[in-house]
This record gives sequence, C-alpha cells and structure tokens, in this order.
Amino acid sequence: MRALTRILVSATTAVGIAAGSLALAATSAAASETPTKQVVSAKAYAPLATQNFGLSEDEAKGLQGWLKRVWGYEGEIDGKLGTNSWKAMQRLLKEHHGYTDAIDGIPGTNTVKALQRLLRHYDYTGDIDGIAGPETRAAFKRFANVF
Repeated sequence: MRALTRILVSATTAVGIAAGSLALAATSAAASETPTKQVVSAKAYAPLATQNFGLSEDEAKGLQGWLKRVWGYEGEIDGKLGTNSWKAMQRLLKEHHGYTDAIDGIPGTNTVKALQRLLRHYDYTGDIDGIAGPETRAAFKRFANVF
C-alpha cells in the first residue's frame, strides 16, 4: 500500500508541477502578446515656454517684426518670445556676437552670454555671465525699443 501511495503522490506532484509550468507559460505568452504602452515624456510635446526677459508684449512684437525682416523668424508676431523667436535671435548672435551653440531656440546660458555681448552696445555694463538679471533685462528693453 505504501508503494501505491508513493506512486500516487509522485504522480500528483508531477502533474501539479507540469500544470503549473503550463499555466505560467500561458501567462507569459499572453503577457508578451499584450501590447505595451510606450511612455512618452510630456516634455517632448510641450511647447517651450516663452522667455521675454522683461520685455512687454509690445516690445517683443517690435523685436519679432525685426527678426522676421532680417533674421528669418517665421512665427507669429504675438509678443511672446518662444522657440522660433529665439532661433532667429541665435542666428543673429551666432553671426555677430560669438554664440557657438546649436540654433535650438532655447535661451540658455550661452545664448544669454552672447546676448549680453550684443547688449554692450545698449549700455549693458554687467558681467558676461549668462544670467539674465536686472541689468541684462534693462539693456534688452533698450535694445527692443529701437524697433
């Protein structure tokens, strides 16, 4: 009787293991066939925030009009200095004021440094430090009011 019990327990265990393996394999196969959602950063699709560096909308509109006429700005004249405005500005800064980074429309540190070099012609006397502080903003206003 003991031998028969051992055989039955062994057979039941083997069947249980096999069934469990099949169930796991089926679950894995089903999971691999389930489409996965691709996570996309909202940053990739979010428009770049505008950065007027203290300019009013009217001042920014004047600057955008000039950028459109001279530096290839293709956006709306809406008084919001966004990516396209800054790309045009970077083209100016690259040609005349030592900007060496990509024309990407992001007014980062190197863009601000080149802008500060431009603003030397508009009574900017601060450091070329890439920080758009009060002196940079005041000189940027003087520059924008030319247009």
